[in-house]
Amino acid sequence: MASTNSGPSEKKQAALDQKLEKLGIRKTDLEEKFIKASGRGGQKVNKSSSAVFLRHKVTGLSVKVGKHRSLHLNRFLALRALAEKIQALQSGRHPSDMSDSDRKIQKQKRRRRQKTRKKLAGKQKQEDQR
Repeated sequence: MASTNSGPSEKKQAALDQKLEKLGIRKTDLEEKFIKASGRGGQKVNKSSSAVFLRHKVTGLSVKVGKHRSLHLNRFLALRALAEKIQALQSGRHPSDMSDSDRKIQKQKRRRRQKTRKKLAGKQKQEDQR
């Protein structure tokens, strides 16, 4: 079921704003573009500019998020990803380094995709035999 509110909750938005303030990221330092996303989503994705491209002018770091159909949710996710990159840069880590939990999640998603493909291939094979 889809929720009626397509964006993040007010609590999450407030936490992100607090994090941006803590890191010293001002909205005026951000260059924001709304572009057409690619991938799944059909006609909605092909016709509307719901993907968000953010660039922090001071550091030159940029992110592009077009994961969801909602512009507001993509914008929130882009801001959060950019804040994490800037935080990693300030702490001396390379921004592209993934944490252990991120690696674990990626591995789990990859495993689920493979399992689904295998399952669908088996169903297709059964239908072909009929």
